[in-house]
Amino acid sequence: MSLLWLRLAVILYGIAALAVLPAALYNRPRWRHIALPSAMGGAFFHFVSITETLYAAHRALPIDTHETLSMLGLLLVVAFLILAVHYRTVSFGMFLLPVAVLLAIVPAFHPGHERIVYPLVRTGWLLLHIALLLAAYAALFLSLIASLLYLIQERRLKQKRTESKRGWLPPLETLDQIGLNALRFGLPCMTAGLLIGSVLALQSIGLAFFADPKVLLSIAMWIAYILMIFIRSHSGLRGRRAVYLSSFVFLVMLAVWAANSLSAVHRFKAP
Repeated sequence: MSLLWLRLAVILYGIAALAVLPAALYNRPRWRHIALPSAMGGAFFHFVSITETLYAAHRALPIDTHETLSMLGLLLVVAFLILAVHYRTVSFGMFLLPVAVLLAIVPAFHPGHERIVYPLVRTGWLLLHIALLLAAYAALFLSLIASLLYLIQERRLKQKRTESKRGWLPPLETLDQIGLNALRFGLPCMTAGLLIGSVLALQSIGLAFFADPKVLLSIAMWIAYILMIFIRSHSGLRGRRAVYLSSFVFLVMLAVWAANSLSAVHRFKAP
């Protein structure tokens, strides 16, 4: 049944991703009323699917690549819904919802069996480690989208392309606030997640943990994350430079994710 719920969630995400385009680009409230309920319904069934999968397997954390990506997709949809309710904008859905569909469609229609080989550690702490890092990744991606939308809105204003008072994008100040708040939320999540993971790995494999490629890249990503927040908070970095900075840290994050194939600690294998 978990696959059925996940497939239903993907279909609802697809409907929401299509409906959000006229809602955001052409300010059509009727499409907004389709996009938001569809995304909420998809998130509900997605959550049910993940919960049912973990419950049936008698575990509390994802253990393969597909489950991890699926959970990240759910976090992105939740972020979209929070922004839609708090800031009354669905513009972010044009980017977050298609990504969520891509992250969930493979485990929904082609479930895999790759498992993460972890040392024997307390599963509760390991679950917290994974959840915190997934939240940090989602926040970083959200910040990148906010920076891109800031750049688009800035150009529209300079070209006086404001046919209506509302438009399809929120004000520049709101976009900047969303991007910066996403980074501020993600930093403690990333810090706590890396610290928990470091302690667990040190208890299991010792100092050799710090020679792991993914660990080194994760430390580099954490440093870049801090520098990005410091620069944005103290120099008022906006527009194109903010996009470049966010893109650089996002590329580092992708490198960290790809380093699973070289990591002795975070390796995905088939049973």
